[in-house]
Amino acid sequence: MNIPILPTHGCRFPDPAQAVAERDGLVAVGGDLSPERLLAAYPQGIFPWYSENQPICWFALAPRTVLFPEKIHIGRSLQKSLRNKPYAVTANHSFPAVIAACAAVPRAGQDGTWITGDMQRAYTKLHEMGHAHSFECWYPDPTGRLKLAGGFYGVQIGRVFFGESMFAAQADASKTAFALAVPYLAQCGIGLIDCQQNTSHLARFGSEQMDFADFQAALRRLTAQPLAHSIGSGVLAANRIS
Repeated sequence: MNIPILPTHGCRFPDPAQAVAERDGLVAVGGDLSPERLLAAYPQGIFPWYSENQPICWFALAPRTVLFPEKIHIGRSLQKSLRNKPYAVTANHSFPAVIAACAAVPRAGQDGTWITGDMQRAYTKLHEMGHAHSFECWYPDPTGRLKLAGGFYGVQIGRVFFGESMFAAQADASKTAFALAVPYLAQCGIGLIDCQQNTSHLARFGSEQMDFADFQAALRRLTAQPLAHSIGSGVLAANRIS
C-alpha cells in the first residue's frame, strides 16, 4: 500500500476520495496539527486520528455518519430526564476540561486514547481562535454545587459542526448536552453535523449515513457559508436548579 507522506509544513492533502476507495480512508501520514492544516482538512472531510507515539494519521471515513439538526430525535426516556432531572447545559464554558475528560474516558476495544496531549493543545488553540466549541452538562452535587457531568466538543467551519468526542461521567449527561446543543447550533445556522462514525448512541438521535461524494458536496457548499449567529458562550438551559 502506497501511503502519501505529508511534509512538516503546508496545508495540502491528497484526494480523500482516492483514500476512501483504495486505503480504507487513510488519506496520508505525517504533517503537523497546526490550525492552518486542521482548518484545511475538515472542509475536505479529513480529520486526524492516531494514538500516542504514532505518526499523525489523517482519515476520511465513508460512508459518513451525519445528523441534520432539524431532524434530531429525542427519545421518550431522554425527554422525561430533560423534564425532571436537575441540570444545566452551557456552551464554551470549560473547553479544556471537556477535551481532557474525553481523553480520559475508557472506551471498549481501545487501549489508550487518540486524544493525545498534542491533540488537546491543537484543538484548544482552535477553540481560542473561535473554531472549536464545547458543550457542557452540569449536575448538582449533594451540596447543590454544580459539577461537570458530561459534554462534547467539535470544530465549526461555516455552517458545519464537526463533532469530535463526548464523555459522560454520570448517566445521561452527554445525551443531555447533545439534546440541548443541537437546537442551539441550528439557531446559529449550522446545517450539518458530522458525526464521523456510526454508533447506536448517535443513531438514537437520528443520525444517518451519507455517501462520501454527497458528503463532500455538502461540505463544499456549507463550509463556505457564514453562520447566522456566532456560537457564543453561556447557559443554554437550566432545569430545576435553585
